[in-house]
Amino acid sequence: MASSDTLAAVFDHIEANRAPFLDRLIDYLRHPSISAENIGIAEVGELLVKMLTDIGLETELVPTEGHPMVIGRWEKAPGKPTVLLYGHYDVQPPDPLDKWLSPPFEPTIRDGRLYARGVGDNKGQHFAQMMAIESHLKVHGTLPCNVILLLEGEEEIGSPHIADFVRANKDKLRADLAVTADGPRHASGAAAIKFGSRGVISFDLRCRHANRDVHSGNFGGVVPNPIWTLVHLLGTMKNAAGEITIAGLHDDIEPPTPEELAAIERLPRAAEAVKQSLGLDRLDAPADRPFYERLCFRPTLTINGFHGGYGGPGTKTVLPNEAFVKCDIRLVEAQDPEDILRKVADHVAKHAPQVEFIAQDRGMQPSKTPIASPFTTPLRQAFVKAQGEEPLLIPAGFGSLPGYVFTKILGIPAFVTPYANPDEANHAPNENLTLDCFYSGLRTGAALLHELGQSPAR
Repeated sequence: MASSDTLAAVFDHIEANRAPFLDRLIDYLRHPSISAENIGIAEVGELLVKMLTDIGLETELVPTEGHPMVIGRWEKAPGKPTVLLYGHYDVQPPDPLDKWLSPPFEPTIRDGRLYARGVGDNKGQHFAQMMAIESHLKVHGTLPCNVILLLEGEEEIGSPHIADFVRANKDKLRADLAVTADGPRHASGAAAIKFGSRGVISFDLRCRHANRDVHSGNFGGVVPNPIWTLVHLLGTMKNAAGEITIAGLHDDIEPPTPEELAAIERLPRAAEAVKQSLGLDRLDAPADRPFYERLCFRPTLTINGFHGGYGGPGTKTVLPNEAFVKCDIRLVEAQDPEDILRKVADHVAKHAPQVEFIAQDRGMQPSKTPIASPFTTPLRQAFVKAQGEEPLLIPAGFGSLPGYVFTKILGIPAFVTPYANPDEANHAPNENLTLDCFYSGLRTGAALLHELGQSPAR
């Protein structure tokens, strides 16, 4: 059978089984798997083992110090590449429940969309990959390349154990490339391939001066105010021009390559659409910084929450004794989370020694794969054959995923191929996946395996 006929037969199978695939996804989504609350994780891990075994993969549930990993494998194509398909079976808590139009774990179809917690992030996307594998096996009895499927149960709580797991299981995870189907398509609705993701660290700054709140008239101007202390400290960390001013924070940043700069020039203009959708009259400073340069190549410092003093109705002339602020910093290649945490801690100690610096975790490293990777071509061709359009090439993802475990620990290129609609509302009430995106993801996953099968192992 010709190569094009081989893939066409798989596409025909997917088209003929749209309803059963959707029914099986709905059944999968009915099982909660909330990692933050350890609800349903063990049950869904076992469910996945059965599902993948039934598909025809050798499957195991591997314990970690936290939630287990699910590994499925099919390695019967000697001389062909091995692709590691990553996803996560844990989901965010569904709160606030009163904002959902239908119960989060009772999947509901409305207006061509499937609504459920986890449907876009990430169950619907890795389920599409699973069904693409099954479709090849059903039609041809074989896969065009070797496949390892790795499904994590802790991504929504920061993947705290995946790095140690990957280091300890390098032999089990030996592959030529890694592909993650996660996140939304480009805001324009166009298909996209992302070549990395930003890292992240999170920390608190806590300040306490007096041993109790005091009267602002009797003690104002005498007792130091912890809120002002934090305000002034934060002002030394990022100035009004939008520049992060923590010493050494930018030292290790790798500048974008000519290929990456050319790629962002080809991306659809988005700044005005973002401002309009969010009701903004400007972007964050500096005003002259290009939109995609901000998201792909620059670190950020974000204040996630500021807490202290009285917040009730009316007035209360109090001078609070304690305040704290929560922050995150998004990292770009090749910043190291532990190094940046040390630099922030040193900055706090220098500028506000009475403020306590509290690192929330070890953070997540950034990840980046060169656009010139030899696997870029088969990935692009897969999108063209499955979706009929060239995908956008985005040098780095804007959020954070644990792709660094593939690029930095396994030493292989890693790509993100989002299948979800831009308005999937992941992490929010009424999370959804359009049925068109689900079926398009199925076709793309099938085409990806086919195109990799045309390439030799590396």
